[in-house]
Amino acid sequence: MVFGQVVIGPPGSGKTTYCNGMSQFLKLIGRKVAVINLDPANDALPYECSVNIEDLIKLSDVMAEHSLGPNGGLVYCMNYLEKNIDWLESKLKPLLKEHYLLFDFPGQVELFFLHENVKKVIMDLIKKLDLRLTAVHLVDAHLCSDPGKYASALLLSLSTMLHLELPHVNVLSKIDLIESYGKLAFNLDFYTDVQDLSYLQYELGQDPRSAKYRKLTKELCEVIEDYGLVNFTTLDIQDKESVGNLVKLIDKSNGYIFAGIDASAVGFSKLAVGPVDWDYYRYPFSHRLTYKWMPLIESINFKS
Repeated sequence: MVFGQVVIGPPGSGKTTYCNGMSQFLKLIGRKVAVINLDPANDALPYECSVNIEDLIKLSDVMAEHSLGPNGGLVYCMNYLEKNIDWLESKLKPLLKEHYLLFDFPGQVELFFLHENVKKVIMDLIKKLDLRLTAVHLVDAHLCSDPGKYASALLLSLSTMLHLELPHVNVLSKIDLIESYGKLAFNLDFYTDVQDLSYLQYELGQDPRSAKYRKLTKELCEVIEDYGLVNFTTLDIQDKESVGNLVKLIDKSNGYIFAGIDASAVGFSKLAVGPVDWDYYRYPFSHRLTYKWMPLIESINFKS
């Protein structure tokens, strides 16, 4: 089986920067990484791309040929990719033996909670190529500074989780910049743990533009709380510790930590329910590999 990440999120949330920084980190801890660009509008890639959807279809060509805007053009491209999934499978098969996969998707959020094309593409790959994928949903941390935008981010995250039906990690990206957006109404734990949202409703009520939607806001917050699925982890892509903690969480969600384990069922159970505090740089790699890479990991600067 092959492990990887489906990197999604709204425009500007840092998906391409994330793929660049994450691929560097994973390579430094000994993994062979392949980044697959599935955004047909992303023509300025900072990372080495193993598979590029622009070899199949380009958004600019679709917009010109079919007189579509960028949103309609992206829907067309994803539909075209679904119809030509054999092309993507053929490109991925040579990578399956040794590589960890990072899928860089477009930022149009409707593709991940409304339309079926992307979901069908992912599910087809999982089924045919035996992939173990985690959806990494990036949300710009600046949304926490506005209670209305934060509520919208919660709804988007919940809708995406329910629609994609994948192991899912929600991430507040660019957390290092959060103080530049102004003082938060609550401690950061409130936003990451998605605690009692009645406080959020109160903050929304202080804004005359939002006060008239108080009843709607209350109902939406109750929906989020009733599901009890949404929480966030934080990420500073330039901080190796922050990136490492996120990788631990992703590895646990898609089962990568179990790869290569020779243990009893009891051992698996203990690892599955335990905290993500194992010696990451030692496991599951050899001691020789660990000591080889550790000095470089300690000195890396993750600026992309």
